[in-house]
Amino acid sequence: MNNVINVGVLGLGTVGSGVVHILKEHYKKIALDTGYEVKAKTVVVRDLEKERDVCIDGIAVTSHADEVLNDSNIDIVVEVMGGIEEAKQHIVKALENKKHVVTANKDLMAVYGAELLQLANDNDCDLCYEASVAGGIPVLRGLTDGLASDQIEKIMGIVNGTTNYMLTKMSQNGWSYEEALQEAQKLGFAESDPTADVDGLDAARKVAILANLGFSMNVSLDDVQVRGIRKVEKEDLQMAEKLGFTMKLIGKAEKQGSAIHLSVEPTLLPSRHPLSNVNNEFNAVYVHGQAVGEVMFYGPGAGKLPTGSAVVSDIISIVKNMNQVPKNKSALKEPVPYELQGDEEVVSKYFLRISLRDEPGMLQKVTECFVNYSVSLKEVIQLPLNRELAEVVVVTHQTSKYQFERVLGAIEAVASEINSYYIIEEEKQYV
Repeated sequence: MNNVINVGVLGLGTVGSGVVHILKEHYKKIALDTGYEVKAKTVVVRDLEKERDVCIDGIAVTSHADEVLNDSNIDIVVEVMGGIEEAKQHIVKALENKKHVVTANKDLMAVYGAELLQLANDNDCDLCYEASVAGGIPVLRGLTDGLASDQIEKIMGIVNGTTNYMLTKMSQNGWSYEEALQEAQKLGFAESDPTADVDGLDAARKVAILANLGFSMNVSLDDVQVRGIRKVEKEDLQMAEKLGFTMKLIGKAEKQGSAIHLSVEPTLLPSRHPLSNVNNEFNAVYVHGQAVGEVMFYGPGAGKLPTGSAVVSDIISIVKNMNQVPKNKSALKEPVPYELQGDEEVVSKYFLRISLRDEPGMLQKVTECFVNYSVSLKEVIQLPLNRELAEVVVVTHQTSKYQFERVLGAIEAVASEINSYYIIEEEKQYV
């Protein structure tokens, strides 16, 4: 092997531009760290005429991916083009051609990660994907390297910057959901079609990736129970704050023995919880291990340079590993068997906000719904809405998801409207 490592980049959008910029600007440091000159040799773009906001002097530009995938002088392929099926085809070809691969594609890795890692293993190649979760935060490497000796029991975090920005503004500024979404789109945090973000799909893909690495499993995206923030109202956040909670869209993976529970949903965190102070577009992942206890990874979850930095870190890791045996450090481990927890086993406290007809005996009918299903109440607050309706906020003690959903069904028969309900994260002595 000579002292030059050539990189081919598929895609020159936000992340691809960041990768090229960092490889150029930090080439001396990278050379000192690795002992090799690492450079972008070829980039693949869809539009050859489009102006770019990154210097590409000395780099070949093409619209044909095969000019990277079939180039015997290219050692590492970076896939930052997005999408799933076409990106998968390119990665498969790169690995079959004995090229190492780095991707930032969470959608791809959540669906085909195990298959592609096995292919990398079969071809003695690395497939790295640090940038697929939480942008510039090195959480995947933290799980696989920094916490390699530990048994991870719980991973929870804010892994979608769009929804975190929206909930922050709804809480701090009193904005409605619609106002927060409009501003997020204006600033470029949310797409014109925000479905993947606000419905929790983006976060669910990241939860699947985190669970696979943290628990050494091969979970399916379908295993993640998902509820987004479309129905969150500013009144929910205001009442939660009065009760000492902060609402965040939390992705969570929990393990008890061989049973796991994976979810994405709006969650009320105690105001002293470290995640409750992660605001705007920032991300954070909170990990509990048997030995280490609790640790948190925090930082920018997206952006040209933060995400580009994560991609280049993977490139550096691959280069350092090239002369080692085995080379394929990222290869898939033998997955641990697992089963999903049933709703009877998933236990939480709950926050419930309902509207009742302002008539004698209505509150008693609601409380009887809880009593009938053995769900005990921690707090009940009744607030007048107008002459005809009253609003009732209920906080339960710990109960199973199964029991709580039975209570909801009973309440629907007597209440004018169930406005909202959210799980409450367990209270601890946070420092």
